[in-house]
Amino acid sequence: MTPIRRTSDMGATSRPRTTGLRQFLDLEQQRDWIAGKIDLPDTGDRLESLEQRFKYVARFEKLLSRPQAGEVLEILKLYGPNCIPILRKTERYYWSVSCLPSTSDKPLVRVNASWMELFTLYAQDEDIRSRIIVHLSDFTTDRSATPSRVDEPFLEQSVAMPEHISYFFPRGADIFGINVRGSVSIRKFLTNRRVLRAIRTFNLTHMNRGRNAYQASHCYSVADYMQAD
Repeated sequence: MTPIRRTSDMGATSRPRTTGLRQFLDLEQQRDWIAGKIDLPDTGDRLESLEQRFKYVARFEKLLSRPQAGEVLEILKLYGPNCIPILRKTERYYWSVSCLPSTSDKPLVRVNASWMELFTLYAQDEDIRSRIIVHLSDFTTDRSATPSRVDEPFLEQSVAMPEHISYFFPRGADIFGINVRGSVSIRKFLTNRRVLRAIRTFNLTHMNRGRNAYQASHCYSVADYMQAD
């Protein structure tokens, strides 16, 4: 009787599993989007869970009662379509936004992808402040991940007033945290071409790592504003 050979004996190889946004966008499309050369076609309809939407309605209404709510939602209208690719197609499963999350730093909203925080907004008296996580090498003078090489003059020029910006070094290789104070400076920062490229690069890095770990905290009511036409 001829023995049945196992697959491994036959020299067969399995294809590597495609993860993250590579399922929807090839690397050339991703690079062109980062550079601002193309607009990515998105789906017209959103896959939405009504149970998930109703879960955070009370928190969203609480956010709306805050004096900073208007600025928060306006900033998210700017951040969403400019900093996250194919918003509708990737909503919740590859990125999410939480509303008044129960963390010790008491944010108003936070955008996540994979296991990583991307963008957070906080109350700053009657105004707001933001925290943006990016690659350190996108903000150094020599493109290295060397903390002493941070391009401080560029950072100061990218906001309304130099004192509106500060930075820190989270744990991890090539990770950089930027704090921007005031809605005027946040808008200026998010519309700077070099900054936008850096944010897009970092966001794609983590969206390509696979499914979002924060799906359960996604607030559709806040996401509505990020996807408003």
